[in-house]
Amino acid sequence: MTPIIEVKGLSKKYRMGESQPYLTLRDSLVNFAKNPFKKIKEGLSKDEFWALKDINFTVEPGEVVGIIGRNGAGKSTLLKILSRITPPTTGEITLRGRVGSLLEVGTGFQQELTGRENIYLNGAILGMSQVEIRRKFDEIIAFAEVEKFIDTPVKHYSSGMYVRLAFAVAAHLEPEILLVDEVLSVGDVSFQKKCLGKMEDIGQAGRTILFVSHDLEAIRRICTKAILLEKGQITFSGDIDKTIQLYLESVRSKTTSNLAKTSRRGNGKAKFTKLFLTDLSDKKIITPIEGEPFKINLELTVREVIKPNIISITFVDQSGQDLLTTFMHDNLTMTKLKPGKYHFSIICNPNPFIQGFVNLRLACLGDNFLEYDHVHEAYVFEVKQAEETSSHGLIKRPGVFNVPFTWESYVS
Repeated sequence: MTPIIEVKGLSKKYRMGESQPYLTLRDSLVNFAKNPFKKIKEGLSKDEFWALKDINFTVEPGEVVGIIGRNGAGKSTLLKILSRITPPTTGEITLRGRVGSLLEVGTGFQQELTGRENIYLNGAILGMSQVEIRRKFDEIIAFAEVEKFIDTPVKHYSSGMYVRLAFAVAAHLEPEILLVDEVLSVGDVSFQKKCLGKMEDIGQAGRTILFVSHDLEAIRRICTKAILLEKGQITFSGDIDKTIQLYLESVRSKTTSNLAKTSRRGNGKAKFTKLFLTDLSDKKIITPIEGEPFKINLELTVREVIKPNIISITFVDQSGQDLLTTFMHDNLTMTKLKPGKYHFSIICNPNPFIQGFVNLRLACLGDNFLEYDHVHEAYVFEVKQAEETSSHGLIKRPGVFNVPFTWESYVS
């Protein structure tokens, strides 16, 4: 079978802190005359940054490929090059089919045009006839849930309306290749589930998807294989579970208690700034032991008055599955937070997790899922295997969790 996507020797170089405007031939000749050695100097510049370096892979028709990696690994750059938004520095790309992309909210939309006009515009860009677009039109607006606003210029849309319509257009106009970046995280939870369901349908219909996401469960759910990018290079490609395990091991090796510069989403009114683990006597630990109690120590820095509906920690296993979530409001009532630093201790007694890696995802949300701060990869720790019985008397049990239950009996 001939691959639908072939990438050979793909590299992309950027020059740090320098804009690169388009120049006329006359401008180029004048600049060269003024400084004929400039290009030589630039070639030796220490400010060059390779976002991608020697990328090689193929994708077969009908495959759904997840692309994962830490922020700055080159995931979005790769999709922009495949979408022909950004040219590569070196390498070859072969795409055998129409490409639909959803890389940013409203990618390809014209602000002054209405939702209706943008649907037809995007369809024309994909090479579809008006008949084809008209056939899909009702499905698109029904999926996007923007019927009342379809004849309103999209510059007046909220970010949620924007992304709903943008995804609906990209998914329903039937490109052979669909490229999707983290943009789906903009929508609310129900919309995200709706989009994932639609992408599953697209994959089952035999079309090809490249999907970039930090949501490892979504990757595991809809993808048939995955690619792991680190510092602009492919370090692994193949089995989903193996790729996710290698990714979490990499994240764990770089985990730090200082969250100030950790990648996140949110409006910045509040930020998670520190996270570290301790035992019950407040001695710092790195790797909790099965059954042994431990504490998660969390610092939230509030810059403006906020009204949090949710402050939560979600525990995610090494396959990307959400294991459980704990909410501040389970025990604390804090309806308004003024500027300052808030310190929380979350006690796990006993430690319910079995041997393996656990990723912590942090969220501080307001009304209507307004994101003050949302950190997908806040902290990864490894749970060490316990002896047959821990020092706290917890017997080692097989399964996903190691939690004691209370048994009662009676004789009839």
